[in-house]
Amino acid sequence: MTTTDQEIKNVVLVHGAFADGSGWRGVHETLTSRGYRVTIVQNPLTSLEDDVAATTRVLDQQDGPAILVGHSWGGTVITEAGVHPNVAGLVYVSAIAPDAGETTAQQYEGFAPTPDFVIDVAEDGYGFLNHDKFKAGFAADTSDADAAFLRDSQIPINMTVFATPVKNAAWRDKPSWAVIAADDRAFDQAMLQHMAKRIGAEITNVPASHALFLTQAGAVADVIETAAQNARSAR
Repeated sequence: MTTTDQEIKNVVLVHGAFADGSGWRGVHETLTSRGYRVTIVQNPLTSLEDDVAATTRVLDQQDGPAILVGHSWGGTVITEAGVHPNVAGLVYVSAIAPDAGETTAQQYEGFAPTPDFVIDVAEDGYGFLNHDKFKAGFAADTSDADAAFLRDSQIPINMTVFATPVKNAAWRDKPSWAVIAADDRAFDQAMLQHMAKRIGAEITNVPASHALFLTQAGAVADVIETAAQNARSAR
């Protein structure tokens, strides 16, 4: 059987900037309880090439077709890495979706600024989310304790990644779904809707902050399961 002829029981989750894979725990627990094999990528956030390589290593370990999921910056990563033959479908979770030859930074052009999402860039070119603005910009619907933990455990990202063009756009050949946080303050809402519509994604809107992978884990898991059940016939 070809990849898309097989039942899809594998899911690969890719985190975004300023976070690590631990935020996917709720999604992981929900999907594994439903019989899915879920693997979480730990991106180094040092370059697009490095993050794609980390994702590719995990995809190489899958025993059949997989749904590849990316949050935020992870959307750029899955757009590039999603050409892997094991990938049957893509799920963008409030995520960036560039076309081949485009950069992540280009996706912001023409859209409103997000004043609560403030990146402090160090002399070495790595950025952290601003300590005081973190909860408002990233995790407004979490508890103070959860927001503080996310803030204090964040992983900085090499800011040059946002100027690196992708070479491939997997969404041109793979069916896509998008989960969009209606209260996302990291991206202009119009930007998220525009990107999802441009790639032809089936869109699900949820009331959540940018940390929807954590606060709306059940809804995100439901969309991933929908993708797993429908990717074979979508294209």
